[in-house]
Amino acid sequence: MYAVEMRGITKRFPGMIANDQIEFLVEKGEIHSLLGENGAGKTTLMKILFGLYQPDGGSIKINGNEIKHQTAVKAFEMGLGMVHQHFMLIDNMTVWENIVLGSEPGNFMIDRKKGKEIVKHLSEKYHFDLDVDAKISEISVGMKQRVEILKTLYRGAEIIILDEPTAVLTPLEVEQLLQILLEMKKEGKTIIFITHKLKETMAVSDHVTILRSGKSVEFLKTTETTEKELAALMVGYEIDMTLERKKVEKGETILSLQNVRLLPQAEKTVDLEIRAGEILGIAGVEGNGQQQLEEMIMGLEKVKCGKIFFKQEEITGMSVKERCKRGIGYIPSDRYKRAILPGFSLKDNYLLGNQYKDSYARKGMLNQEYIEKKTKELMEKFDVRAVNGDQLIGALSGGNQQKLVLSREVDKDPDLILACQPVRGLDIGAIKFIHNVLLELRNQGKAVLLISAELSDLFQLSDRIGVLYKGEMMSLQETEKYTTESISLLMAGKKGV
Repeated sequence: MYAVEMRGITKRFPGMIANDQIEFLVEKGEIHSLLGENGAGKTTLMKILFGLYQPDGGSIKINGNEIKHQTAVKAFEMGLGMVHQHFMLIDNMTVWENIVLGSEPGNFMIDRKKGKEIVKHLSEKYHFDLDVDAKISEISVGMKQRVEILKTLYRGAEIIILDEPTAVLTPLEVEQLLQILLEMKKEGKTIIFITHKLKETMAVSDHVTILRSGKSVEFLKTTETTEKELAALMVGYEIDMTLERKKVEKGETILSLQNVRLLPQAEKTVDLEIRAGEILGIAGVEGNGQQQLEEMIMGLEKVKCGKIFFKQEEITGMSVKERCKRGIGYIPSDRYKRAILPGFSLKDNYLLGNQYKDSYARKGMLNQEYIEKKTKELMEKFDVRAVNGDQLIGALSGGNQQKLVLSREVDKDPDLILACQPVRGLDIGAIKFIHNVLLELRNQGKAVLLISAELSDLFQLSDRIGVLYKGEMMSLQETEKYTTESISLLMAGKKGV
């Protein structure tokens, strides 16, 4: 008997079929990876299982019991829990308060002591190492992920769905999470692991179901496959992730920071420069000054100490608009907040930042013919997969949204691209595409400042890597001088490596 049995599942949205006759079978007590590119239908399928969407066809059984008109309430009652990709936590409440919220112990009054004790016991049982009294705003992204998992365990979940749980975690946090999943498996829990990351799939899963373009294309035992085979099944063809970094003669200094203090508590200021024809990578655990570096370079945060120069001109006090005009392209770490308008069309999103240019608008009127032509041209060139330019960008997968942002910025022909977490949460095909574009920009003599939590990206792409810890530059040197171990220690604040 399967813990989860989904047969012939179909789900339609206007203009597309998200799930097309999908078969998905999960055995009790296993870790089962649901693998596929962005937009393959993984999250939609799991939202159907959890009762957030209703299918247009097919059947669902949980522990042998057929489910009709599934709801989230029914899912909880049947022992299902779901950890969403975007955390659903209240920042000004404590860890234990977030976990018991909605199912607080006690009759007429909340038994705070009991609630805290239950959460503490669960945290210790699964080796979560959580400070149950800490506020959510005070803990790391990795700890927030554990809080979300503990919420499902507190409610008695036996089948736990994790939607891209490692998308925002550091390498060390990923390793810790995978160990937690294996511990949960030992306890008899059934785990559905939605991902597009092959190493993680191979490390912990027992079986893999692969979705492609809304269809289930393969069901495999993990020990009987390879990363290469899984990659080919995901995208429909063999994909080579190796990158060829050509030797490029470095040119003039494009961007320099002089005595810039990234964090108020940092004892030392940061100095760095990036030249034409190089990729400078910035590594570090989230929260160590990367966001401040990004925002200060773009003029989104005021520089209180130090100066920033772009091609020998001081831009410290300039507006975002002026910096972009001078030749800075920007891929923000949070594309939903700073790069796209989800409720607007692809055409409107291509227009962002270009509305002042004569080719896009004249005498206060938008040149719709040119905008449409340009949108079509960039969609084809950068493989942005959508029905047409009138489709809402919010309906696209993360990879296609990011490719649109990248194409818009590259088309401006900037001298510097500030690429912040450019492949976070993306699938293998989109990652390969974006890597190639960034390398090509470098080869053309552009400067690329790459801020990434993915060490593999930094090692593959960067000519030099700087490591941030608590707002200070722990090390800045050629990439080949680092090892994964040495850079991980620097990210943890350990010098002398």
